[in-house]
Amino acid sequence: MLCPFCSKDNDKVIDSRASDAGKVIRRRRECIECGRRFTTYERVEQTARLIVVKRDGTRVPFARENVLRGIQAACGKRPVPEDVKERLADEVEEELHRDFDREVDSRRVGERVMLKLRDVDEVAYIRFASEYYKFRSVEDIMQQLEQLNSRVKDVKEQQKLF
Repeated sequence: MLCPFCSKDNDKVIDSRASDAGKVIRRRRECIECGRRFTTYERVEQTARLIVVKRDGTRVPFARENVLRGIQAACGKRPVPEDVKERLADEVEEELHRDFDREVDSRRVGERVMLKLRDVDEVAYIRFASEYYKFRSVEDIMQQLEQLNSRVKDVKEQQKLF
């Protein structure tokens, strides 16, 4: 590692810590030549890239940024903290890499995002579902709302039992 101050390649690691759920390693270093300290970050590189098969049959590399952008659009101005949105995108990415070897259908990606959003914010869930399912009428939306309401009622009933 080259020192950013004196450009010498002679340093020692003082401290190492994992962050971002173990995906990034933060290392605190000290240059032996000039004595100054600096921080480096190492990210684990995914060797096997996951390919998303879109509805029209095209294949594109999986991009966590696209998932996060969809979550952010669905949440809009809803009171969902940014760290929760980031966590949802991370969870979806981890599940997809764990469950699929090389290719995943875009429908599967959307379904996983919807399941996560449903538990976080119902309005964001409906917004995402409206794009995902391409609702054509108010009846389509009403049907989805009825399913959501029945799910909420079931959860409340289960909570009463405990």
